[in-house]
Amino acid sequence: MSSEWSDPRPMSPHLQVWRWHATMASSILHRATGVANYVGAVAIAVWIILLAVGAEASIGFLFEGWMAWVTRFGLIALTYSVAYHWLNGLRHLVWDFGKGYDAKGSNQRSILIMIGAVIPTALLWLNLGN
Repeated sequence: MSSEWSDPRPMSPHLQVWRWHATMASSILHRATGVANYVGAVAIAVWIILLAVGAEASIGFLFEGWMAWVTRFGLIALTYSVAYHWLNGLRHLVWDFGKGYDAKGSNQRSILIMIGAVIPTALLWLNLGN
C-alpha cells in the first residue's frame, strides 16, 4: 500500500522546471504591485491625516533636499504600480470572459502591459511638472 507521502515526485512543478516567460513575470508583478498599492495608499492616508491635524513640520523633511528626490521617486513608482495593476486587472477581466488564453498572445500582452503602464505614468508626471 503506497501512501502519497512516499511518492518521490513533487506535488507540483517547481520554479526550476519552468522556463521564465512574460506571463509568469506579469503574474508576479501583478501581486507585487497589489501589495505596493496597499502600502502606498496607507502612506498617503497617513500623510493626509498629518496634514489635516496640522503636523506639516513632522513631514516637511520629505520635501527637502535629497529626501525630496526619494519622495518623488516613490510617488512615481506608486503611479506606475497603480497604472500597471489597473491595466493588468483589465486583462484579468478579459480572461474572466474566457478570452486571451493563447500562450503567444498572452506573453505579448504581458510585455505590452508592462511597457504600457509607463505611458500614463509619464503623462501624469510630465504634466504635473508644468
